[in-house]
Amino acid sequence: MPDANSPVREPDFAAMRLRLARLRQQRGWSYNELAARSGVGRNTLVTLENGKPRKEDGPPETHGTLLTWYRIAEALDMTLGELLAPLQPHRSPDASASQQR
Repeated sequence: MPDANSPVREPDFAAMRLRLARLRQQRGWSYNELAARSGVGRNTLVTLENGKPRKEDGPPETHGTLLTWYRIAEALDMTLGELLAPLQPHRSPDASASQQR
């Protein structure tokens, strides 16, 4: 994790969670539908969207694995870059336009 003096910016996981929720809702898909289409577990999808552990005493929030995000991107018929663009808003000049997709 970069320190305060590091030139590396932290990824915007809050924007990523919001993006995933919007994309799923725009398609009218439930968590179960996205789980079925992606092969990613429903509980994992819920955890990715809300950023909280499954249980009060559970492990810290998860950001998912590359394989998880790849499967979600495939299910949403998007490239991985399009899906993950909100993590680097400073690198994606058209990130706001792609969020409307």
